[in-house]
Amino acid sequence: MKPEIFITRKLPQPALDKISEVFEMKINPEERILTKSEIIEGVKNCDILLCLLTDTIDEEIISANPNLKGIVNYAVGYNNIDVECATKLGIPITNTPGVLTETTADMTWALIFAVARRIVESDKYNRAGRFKGWGPLHFLGSDIYGKTLGIVGVGRIGTAVAKRAIGFKMKVLYADENTSIEREVDAEKVSFEELLRKSDFVTLHVPLLPKTKHLISERELKEMKNTAYLINTSRGPVVDEKALVKALNEGWIAGAGLDVYENEPALTEGLADCENAVLTPHIASASVETRTNMGLIAAENAITIIKGERPPQIVNPEIYEK
Repeated sequence: MKPEIFITRKLPQPALDKISEVFEMKINPEERILTKSEIIEGVKNCDILLCLLTDTIDEEIISANPNLKGIVNYAVGYNNIDVECATKLGIPITNTPGVLTETTADMTWALIFAVARRIVESDKYNRAGRFKGWGPLHFLGSDIYGKTLGIVGVGRIGTAVAKRAIGFKMKVLYADENTSIEREVDAEKVSFEELLRKSDFVTLHVPLLPKTKHLISERELKEMKNTAYLINTSRGPVVDEKALVKALNEGWIAGAGLDVYENEPALTEGLADCENAVLTPHIASASVETRTNMGLIAAENAITIIKGERPPQIVNPEIYEK
């Protein structure tokens, strides 16, 4: 009899095919986020829980099954899981790091271009039949080539974004303690405040931690140039969206490109009305190749756990060190 895995959302088929070789699969059949009670019901008799970043896996869920052998997160981040509780119970947690790096960097640049060159705004205008011919003042945006890019968070993704800036002859600023970015690009380390003041584009690539919540709020937005753009493909709560709406409406900054949101999936009141904001629905990793690779990594993690071995992408390795 195969062990059972509970999967909270349907994954790309190659991942499901790999999982089915080892597990009996129980999958949420609907294209929606499950309620807490539904997750608890699904967890009760499974051996492995395969969840998404949109699923909050708290102590009550984790404790619903005393025989749970592992929690496999289909995401790089894992702030949706009570890691401390799982660790105390000896339950390994895994994620899918590395696989999102290049595609998220691509998406960051897509947002930079979209907001700076007013792509979405002008596309709507054209589709509405309002384009009557070329004009010298029509949809003026901002150049990207030769400008200054400020990167907040120079891990894998931040560094990949910086490397793409080379082709645009941009000056790259960063404010982290991690100086490894200087081996990849000609980047200059500055204070966070100086980065905000000097950058034409400020792009965020930090994890969501207590110290990074509202890292960008009213004070930081007022430090930025009124011609600058804010890009966020990290975590929504890193930005105080009420302050951002005010900044966009009052011209503190020129625009913003967001793929993540403070109260996701809800948008802060007024944000959707800001024409100088490009708002994508958390699709930074949404390429066929990347989402499939995420699933294959998650599958490998689940299979390794059920074999009683240490999984390759372990979040809480201390459970194997006891």
